[in-house]
Amino acid sequence: MVKLSQTEIDREYRVTCLNAQGTLRRRLRDLGIVEGAIIKRLRPSPLGDPVAYLIKGTQLAIRNSDACLIEVEYTDGTD
Repeated sequence: MVKLSQTEIDREYRVTCLNAQGTLRRRLRDLGIVEGAIIKRLRPSPLGDPVAYLIKGTQLAIRNSDACLIEVEYTDGTD
């Protein structure tokens, strides 16, 4: 498992653990970042933070400090 902030561009990952607490945890879950969800890193902003991700057909910008709280595993898309 790796942190979402350490993922590679254009690869799909499955969320395995959400280590955020309180309001941030609820907000991430409301955006669809839940255990088992597929997420794909698209591109960083011009200054490198935040980074754009694709989840459930929606592009989200997530700060690196928040992405460090999300654990994922690589999936080859055949699961």
